[in-house]
Amino acid sequence: MSLVQWVEFPPLGDDRGSLVALESGKTVPFIIKRVYYIFATKPGVSRGFHAHQHLNQVAVCVTGSCRMVLDNGTDRTSVWLDAPTKGVVINKMMWREMHDFSPDCVLLVLADKHYDETDYIRDYKSFLEAINNES
Repeated sequence: MSLVQWVEFPPLGDDRGSLVALESGKTVPFIIKRVYYIFATKPGVSRGFHAHQHLNQVAVCVTGSCRMVLDNGTDRTSVWLDAPTKGVVINKMMWREMHDFSPDCVLLVLADKHYDETDYIRDYKSFLEAINNES
């Protein structure tokens, strides 16, 4: 599996403006159970710094931009979310960090499960141990 998986959201619209439809199992590769968004992030603040044991997500900046770091325990890369027509898939057991939020950034996240605090791995060393135990 590739470290970075993009999802393209085709823009719809007419001379009045544009629209993007997010549809479970169609434009989003799973059934959506939870939607949340991050906004008004203070300058210099980074977010994330965790992985999920079972949760899959798609993240898209509906406005503004941020830099997403993805880490599968072996490889680590950084990508920019900067368009409302592209999202990044964040599969389970993927460490994620969000940095460099623009002042107008609204980061929308779609998840395939409801919130569950017990699903989080918030310590990087514990994340690496869990990845090694899966192998």
